[in-house]
Amino acid sequence: MSNPVGDAADDQTGRFVPQPNGRPRPLSPHLQTWRWHITMTASILFRATIGAASVGAIFVVAWIAAAAFGPDAWAVALGLASSPLGLFVGFGLTVVLFSLLLNGSRHLINDAGRALTIKPANLLSSIAVYGPVPLAILFWVVLFATGRVSL
Repeated sequence: MSNPVGDAADDQTGRFVPQPNGRPRPLSPHLQTWRWHITMTASILFRATIGAASVGAIFVVAWIAAAAFGPDAWAVALGLASSPLGLFVGFGLTVVLFSLLLNGSRHLINDAGRALTIKPANLLSSIAVYGPVPLAILFWVVLFATGRVSL
């Protein structure tokens, strides 16, 4: 009896692999047609920012603990936060915050059944990928311009 998909041993294209029972099974077509896309970038970035926000939560707990331990601990925490390294970490956490806001908004819109076609999905994903850094820069420029933060 002939197999309609061909024999795995005779297939020269590599599109079929043998199953444990010896019958050939086709490879998934995504392996031949896969290409990078902005929506994939937004999805991966969202997962990465969730991890970064978890690390940021440790800093928030440390900040609250410093306030609870009194003025000396608070002065040490404030000194660390206002150091160049502390400002760099603060800027990074601001990027994470804006990334979570933009990606979370994208998910809310998608969960409502909106922007699921290619053009709007690409637009929302582009905003979520490229928007956090300029928004964080603008935020920190305002902080420095108003005197709330200084070096």
